[in-house]
Amino acid sequence: MADCGYRITAPAAALLALMMSALTSVAYAEIWECVDKESGAKRYTNIKSEARGCRAMNFEPVVAAPRRSFQRTANFPSVDDDTQRQRDADRRRILDLELAQEEQLLSEARKQLAEQEAARTAGHLDSYQDAVKLHEDNIASLKKEIGNTR
Repeated sequence: MADCGYRITAPAAALLALMMSALTSVAYAEIWECVDKESGAKRYTNIKSEARGCRAMNFEPVVAAPRRSFQRTANFPSVDDDTQRQRDADRRRILDLELAQEEQLLSEARKQLAEQEAARTAGHLDSYQDAVKLHEDNIASLKKEIGNTR
């Protein structure tokens, strides 16, 4: 194995281990599996006083990853505020156009459904009802998305 030139002394290794343990949190609890002798039903508990006659489950402790905060790096791509405002305005305009188109399509779908209902072709109404529902759902989604814009 090649020598990389780095040496870690025992005190440095201990300090590194201490820092790593401080940055992570460990979630661990003893769990027991209890089997009812009469019914064979299983129950699980983490309360030691309720675990008489139960079998201990051996799980490895779960180590939670440390939370990372968002930090921008020097070469992280970003845009100035004016450009972002323009992009937001364009997005809003596109969503408004899509909403207007969906509202028009919904109006046409409702008209076709009403015509089919008047013609008493009840067996064929499902596809017309589905079209109305689709456009209603699309409009609700677009309105929600418009509400999320800046």
